[in-house]
Amino acid sequence: MPVAQLIKEKPTVYTRHDQLFKELIHTFFEEFLDAFFPEVHQIIDFHEVKPLSEEVFTDLLEGEARRLDIVVEAKMKDIESVIIIHIEPQSFKQAHFHERMYQYFSLLYHKYRKPIIPIAVFSYDENWEKNQYTMEFPFLHVLTFNYLTLHLRKKNWRNYLKSGNPAAAALPE
Repeated sequence: MPVAQLIKEKPTVYTRHDQLFKELIHTFFEEFLDAFFPEVHQIIDFHEVKPLSEEVFTDLLEGEARRLDIVVEAKMKDIESVIIIHIEPQSFKQAHFHERMYQYFSLLYHKYRKPIIPIAVFSYDENWEKNQYTMEFPFLHVLTFNYLTLHLRKKNWRNYLKSGNPAAAALPE
């Protein structure tokens, strides 16, 4: 299997915060989509959802492994089609995050050859409004890649207390 090059991230101290998000979303995957991405929730057959092993890709130049946090294979309702849902929790601001999301998307597509719904979950205070990666030249627009976002710090936790949805009650800070 070919190995792809990724953007080198600044090393960060591992935080239990990211691991807790990952476990929460894995445990309450259906509830997470229902609360924050209802348009995705309504197309998924939750009897046909399978978490994929933690996806690891190696940076060719640095030799460091990069892990995609949550990758799930799901069947769509009423359509004989399987899709991949990739959720990437992000707890700190990163200037090239949108490019990293595109690279992860490309690697997943190369491996599975299935449609992918990419989702970023931001849990830090700084504003990050990018949800798109674009590649273009003055004479040619090559690519526009979009992904869904959830800015937890912009959610009011009081709105979720009585929702009955464990993912909604637990995620907003």
